[in-house]
Amino acid sequence: MGQIRTLEAADGHQFSAWETERGTHPYALVVLQEIFGVNHHIRTVCERFAQAGFHVIAPALFDRAERGVELEYTTDGVQKGLALRARIPTAKTLLDVQAAARALKARKVGVIGYCWGGTLAWDAATGTEDFAAAVSWYGGGIAAHRVETPRCPVQLHFGERDTSIPHTDIAAIRAAQPDVELYVYDDAEHGFGCEERASYNAQAFVQAQERSLAFLKSTLNP
Repeated sequence: MGQIRTLEAADGHQFSAWETERGTHPYALVVLQEIFGVNHHIRTVCERFAQAGFHVIAPALFDRAERGVELEYTTDGVQKGLALRARIPTAKTLLDVQAAARALKARKVGVIGYCWGGTLAWDAATGTEDFAAAVSWYGGGIAAHRVETPRCPVQLHFGERDTSIPHTDIAAIRAAQPDVELYVYDDAEHGFGCEERASYNAQAFVQAQERSLAFLKSTLNP
């Protein structure tokens, strides 16, 4: 089972993180939250990866603005999450992501993110040297940073019916990053991998999860 621990970023900021591990864990992984905080869903994501052999840490990225944030999948939750995100510069958030990676004390560390965290996973892959693999699920901000060069292998997942990420954005990412693995799931909307959202799509989730696990394990193989 998981537990809360305290981490410290390079600028001295102390923040909470959810840590999960089960017995032997040959792989190390940072899980990056949606704009809803390190909530029940993100803790469930961590548990799934722990069961698959990963030592997992999910940093509470909202702690720089407000501590203990766990938002519901409602319009109000979205609006509060967006407001909190706007109060934290990406450069500061990446310091927290890097601190989580280093806390794992592994030779190879992966990162996977969802929604806002999906964009941050791309930013971590292109803007830091801390990761050996990065996976993004429905990262809406990637298109704006698509010309950045990844410093590790990257895998991207999008929903074909995601109204918040236009098809033109996905096409632009493909054109700018032809060597990056990119998958689009038919009939899948934004948040298709979260069982607590109305947009959950079981078939797309299973496919994306299997691909993510295979990619991370092959890339992070000790």
